[in-house]
Amino acid sequence: MSATPREIVKRTLEFAAPPRAPRDLWVLPIAAERHPAALAALDRDFPTDFAAIPGHERVQAKTRGAPYDAGEFTDEWGCTFVNIQRGVIGEVKDPLVADWDSDRARIHVPREWLTIDRDAVNRDCAATDRFTFAGCCPRPFEQLQFIRGSENLYVDLADPPPGLLSFMRELHGFYCELFEAWAKTDVDSIRFMDDWGSQRALLIAPPLWRELFKPLYRDYAQIVHGAGKKIFMHSDGHIAAVYPDLVEIGVDAVNSQLFCMGVETLAPHAGKITFWGEIDRQHLLAEGTPADIDRAVRSVHANLWRNGGCIAQCEFGAGARPENVRQVYETWKDLRA
Repeated sequence: MSATPREIVKRTLEFAAPPRAPRDLWVLPIAAERHPAALAALDRDFPTDFAAIPGHERVQAKTRGAPYDAGEFTDEWGCTFVNIQRGVIGEVKDPLVADWDSDRARIHVPREWLTIDRDAVNRDCAATDRFTFAGCCPRPFEQLQFIRGSENLYVDLADPPPGLLSFMRELHGFYCELFEAWAKTDVDSIRFMDDWGSQRALLIAPPLWRELFKPLYRDYAQIVHGAGKKIFMHSDGHIAAVYPDLVEIGVDAVNSQLFCMGVETLAPHAGKITFWGEIDRQHLLAEGTPADIDRAVRSVHANLWRNGGCIAQCEFGAGARPENVRQVYETWKDLRA
């Protein structure tokens, strides 16, 4: 009997010689609108091995607008994003908090997310043979940026005011509750994210990252592993400086920009953490040829595959050429342990 998608992912994460690399294609709405035929062919020929399970929350958090439409979208926290391009996400131009002491009440912590219908979630999990993700993705650093504004937050982090530290404790407590709620369901894994890198380095000094944010992520990993599940992280940019920390706290798989850092740079971590993609979306997917993509995938496999430990993931975004996205999966299909 052939392995199910769920089994293939688990064997990959555990370096247990899966029959192939698991597949995970991320599609931005703008790409789905521009290239529906190419996307349908990818879905047919290279179906994903993952499924995101909604929370079926009994109480819905209030939002306004649509996140990928042009115009304004207000999220569950009360942050308003301004978007000038349909199909991608916008930016917060007017942060909620100008002063931590006077503006804290403007923030709505979406406790509605905790009203998960566990029975409905478990039915969804039982109905698929794919590896399942929880329908949440905590993002403490990014959420702080949306609430405070990036520039203001960086100033705060240089000399953290009591109001920031107080809210960070509240935010972390809420996210831990969210992890704990999902950990009681039958999902296989829970994700979190924070974009930590610029093109060349971490956005803040690594010691400050280790002081303020690493403990949060450690708590998440402990909650998830305590329930016998896997934990996945996404972080854009050059984050090589904290890869050892992610290994140390037990992140099972990390989605990062391998080609921004250099695949060879990350090779010492192979066999210790799973590389959840990606193939370079900044240049190769947008400007390269299928031959370039083939070489890139083979480089990832040669440097990072250790009887598992790689997921065939890439992003079909606004600039990606359909033939290049397809080549990612054509090449991974031909590669074996």
